[in-house]
Amino acid sequence: MKNQFTLTQKRALAVVTVLAVLLGAYFLRSFFVLIVMAAVGAYLFSPLYERMRPRLGTGLSVTVTVLVALLMVIAPVSMVVFLAIVQVSQMVNAVSGWLAETDVSTLGDRTLQLANSILSRVPVLDIHLSADSLRGAIVSVSQRAGEWLLQVLQGAVGSAVGAITASIIFLYVFISLLVQKTEAANLIRQLNPLGEDITDLYLAKTGAMVKGTVKGQFVIALCQGVAGAASIYIAGFHQGFFIFAILLTALSVIPLGGGIVSIPFGIGMMFFGNIVGGIFVVAFHLLVVTNIDNVLRPWLVPRAARLDPALMLLAVFAGISMFGFFGIVIGPVLMIIIVTTVSVYLAVYKGVELETDEEPERRPRVNWRRLLHRVLFGQTPAARA
Repeated sequence: MKNQFTLTQKRALAVVTVLAVLLGAYFLRSFFVLIVMAAVGAYLFSPLYERMRPRLGTGLSVTVTVLVALLMVIAPVSMVVFLAIVQVSQMVNAVSGWLAETDVSTLGDRTLQLANSILSRVPVLDIHLSADSLRGAIVSVSQRAGEWLLQVLQGAVGSAVGAITASIIFLYVFISLLVQKTEAANLIRQLNPLGEDITDLYLAKTGAMVKGTVKGQFVIALCQGVAGAASIYIAGFHQGFFIFAILLTALSVIPLGGGIVSIPFGIGMMFFGNIVGGIFVVAFHLLVVTNIDNVLRPWLVPRAARLDPALMLLAVFAGISMFGFFGIVIGPVLMIIIVTTVSVYLAVYKGVELETDEEPERRPRVNWRRLLHRVLFGQTPAARA
């Protein structure tokens, strides 16, 4: 059929194909995040499925894989979110009662005098701090923060109908991509005009970023978040362990880290009289929590998934801004695709060596610059032969 089309018809078909792909993307835009996360799940659990399929068959292997995925991901996350919602309500009341009974003067008269003297020098402001006003402000802020976090957690759970619908769609897409992983990868290779070898490079980079973000970065962040929350609990603040664990874990995913919460919290504990506990929280973060990343990252994060910290930070925040919570995964994946595209351009037009992150003893080294020239300028290996 390839030889039956004229050059004009082939060009028209290429335009129609691009329009069809764009129309499909626009048509499915509401389910983009769900499809991407289903693809991520299918990619991560495909080794388990492929290992069982020769022994158990396709149907039973899919069933076991789905059950394992539910037990490993959905059940623990749902339980933690539920406990966090319950603990937020308890923590708001506990913090309010604790602050009502605490003498804020333990912050020190010198601290209040210093703050008032600084504020008195500002000509526009007419503010005078006192123990009562400071206590009221802290109670108000803590209550609003707890209520906001409670709304965020409840909103993440969503309505029952929406959650059930999304779960059904996710399950179907997950199973389809799990069973037809090879066919989907071949389709992407065939549609990419740069050729199958360049497509393999993109797929390898994307797969490495998915593994590095989910398997590596999330495990590191979880260890850091739980360790930070445990240090706060040991230091004497027994309310909100799950809240701190979730918050510090989420912050540990990005390069800023959970220190932007735990260190100020430790300093605040010192101001409120718990000097030993505050010093312990700060020291534990600096000595233990930060080194968890240094110990686990070389083992869990592939080299191909390591972005510059600034790019990683931008990718995470841009992903969260565009896709919500799941942007933590989608953002870095999009960034690694952008970086790979720039690297391909530099390899073709500037002669910069393209890093493939392949081991020479396991895979033959490919001259990517020559291959890209052949693909882009019409001199394919088949034509040359």
